Amino acid sequence: MCHEKSGRALIILKILFNYVSALLVLIFLMFASGNSQLSAKLIQSSDLSYLGSFKVPQGGGTANGAFEYGGSAMAYNPVNDSIYLVGHVYDQRTAELKIPALGGIATTIQPLTDSLEGKLGSVGIGSIYIGGHMIFNARLFTTAFVYYDGDGSQTLSHFSRPLSLATKGQVSGPSRAGSMGAGYYSGYMAPVPVEWQAALGGQAVTGNCCLSIISRTSYGPALFSFNPSSLGTATPLVYYTQSQQTLGIYGASGSHPVFNGTTRVKGVIIPAGTASVLFFGRTGIGNYCYGEASACGDPSSSSKGEHAYPYKLYVWAYDLRDLAQVRSGVRQPWSVVPYATWELAGSGDSEYSGAAAYDQATNRIFIAEQYGDGERPLIRVFKLSLASVPVPPLQAPTNLRVVP
Repeated sequence: MCHEKSGRALIILKILFNYVSALLVLIFLMFASGNSQLSAKLIQSSDLSYLGSFKVPQGGGTANGAFEYGGSAMAYNPVNDSIYLVGHVYDQRTAELKIPALGGIATTIQPLTDSLEGKLGSVGIGSIYIGGHMIFNARLFTTAFVYYDGDGSQTLSHFSRPLSLATKGQVSGPSRAGSMGAGYYSGYMAPVPVEWQAALGGQAVTGNCCLSIISRTSYGPALFSFNPSSLGTATPLVYYTQSQQTLGIYGASGSHPVFNGTTRVKGVIIPAGTASVLFFGRTGIGNYCYGEASACGDPSSSSKGEHAYPYKLYVWAYDLRDLAQVRSGVRQPWSVVPYATWELAGSGDSEYSGAAAYDQATNRIFIAEQYGDGERPLIRVFKLSLASVPVPPLQAPTNLRVVP
């Protein structure tokens, strides 16, 4: 009898806890909507206008041809009005480029350099690529991932160093970002606006998606908050596991542009003054097909694999308030879905296109289109207009539950 009473008491306590948690989230959202420091504005496709593009320089003295076959892991430096960008895929070297006038060619501020000073290989075995760059507190943060991590054993992924690539002996890392495998963390990064840091639980965000050996990473955009000065405790905000494929149907025939076997996510930004986080990458919008490119009707490829031609540069837009609910513990990370998705100007034929950087002062968004200029990347520039962003009505969260 005592055990039955104890059991009923525990059930009642759990129910009360669920209700209290839901109430706290509602209170938070009400506070956020009335607080001028927490905007409820959601960015839509109409708020991005295409301005034009610029090219990266030729040459660079590296073994495999400078920026040819490159254009990943971009970060914006407001001090120099410049971008950090990775060159040739074989070299994995980083340069800083001065942004030119639209239609021009960027000039080199810092040449292509092994920014990790030989430490790239310390995260695992096999081909290893730089996944993302971020400037934070006058340091350059870098992520790296094993291209084909067959057993999902990579755990270390994050580095930091001075912004001067000529400075030697001050590379920190690799470090572990969080308790999950590195396939969830080892890509794009972005600072979190001050007004959202408490709600999201960190000063910056990091994530990765859609890598080879898909089971070790997220089946769609993933994001975790973290504090760059204390890596190791990244907090989940959104991700999709193999058993929780909320977005699209992986490997199925038919068109599922939000997520399919050809989807790649390579960049993320969180514009201040909004409640939006924008992911950038590419995805196939045609019928899914596995096999030889010719048999799948894919003229952009010559290899056997997953195809969904044609491919587009793509945006996944999420509501930060949804992510705050996950961080608070009342929603599962895979229960969150984009409030909008849309295509961008440019080609998504390369699976490495979509690296992104953001200039908060001018609201310019830079997107790297690999092979946009022959073998070199083309940097496309968009303008974000915050004045026209609509403010949606506050709604009560649905499907609230406590994360065990």
